[in-house]
Amino acid sequence: MKITVLLENTTARPDLSAEHGLSLYIETATHKILFDMGQSALFSYNASTLGVDLSVVDIAILSHGHYDHGGGLERFLMLNQTAPVYVNRHAFEPHYNSTGKYIGLDTAFAKHKQLIFTDDTTILAEDITLCCCRQEKQNHPLGAFGLTMLEDGVFKPEDFRHEQYLLVEENHRKILFSGCSHRGILDIVDWFRPDILVGGFHFSKLPLDDTLRTYAEYLNSFSTEYYTCHCTGEKQFSFMGQSMKRLRYLSCGDTIYL
Repeated sequence: MKITVLLENTTARPDLSAEHGLSLYIETATHKILFDMGQSALFSYNASTLGVDLSVVDIAILSHGHYDHGGGLERFLMLNQTAPVYVNRHAFEPHYNSTGKYIGLDTAFAKHKQLIFTDDTTILAEDITLCCCRQEKQNHPLGAFGLTMLEDGVFKPEDFRHEQYLLVEENHRKILFSGCSHRGILDIVDWFRPDILVGGFHFSKLPLDDTLRTYAEYLNSFSTEYYTCHCTGEKQFSFMGQSMKRLRYLSCGDTIYL
């Protein structure tokens, strides 16, 4: 498997641009997958620089219904008219941040012919599955971090019903992709017990204290290799690295071979 970071908050390459968001290009033995699309068309320009042809993607996935992961949807649909785009059926519902700013998707694309709406578990191929884990117990709830959803005209704390995770099983390993891990990275790792996890931890707002150290130690108790990015936070990543042996940060242009 080859994973290329098309977009992330940071870049170490002068020929690639960064923005707050995430987009990964995943090549398995049988499929070419686009996982998230950033907040604009920028992911596609980086893809071109990196030699990634988005027109040959045969599976596209939005991890959840926030603009920094699905804002580039329009661009992708312009470049690729054949790949199904798997989106949770709750993804286009209204989502807001702690200040009341709309952070959801552009609803103009909610009925596009390439979109396929998912529920709890969707099998995409023999070795590729999308999971929402709505029925799984949260033993380590981390809260909504001030994020809200509009339901029946009332603002309520987000329950992240629109979040889904991509599980690829290849070479006897479980490789899990999580856009932001809003439902709690501690529980997500516990639910899946993956060999490798790629994605954000949603820790960027957390102070560098004993609580974060405890989270890091808990994650380190699993045999999982972690490749994190985006909403984990650079300072939080460095702090957690003191307690985690298998933790690496991904930036624009980075490539992983698994």
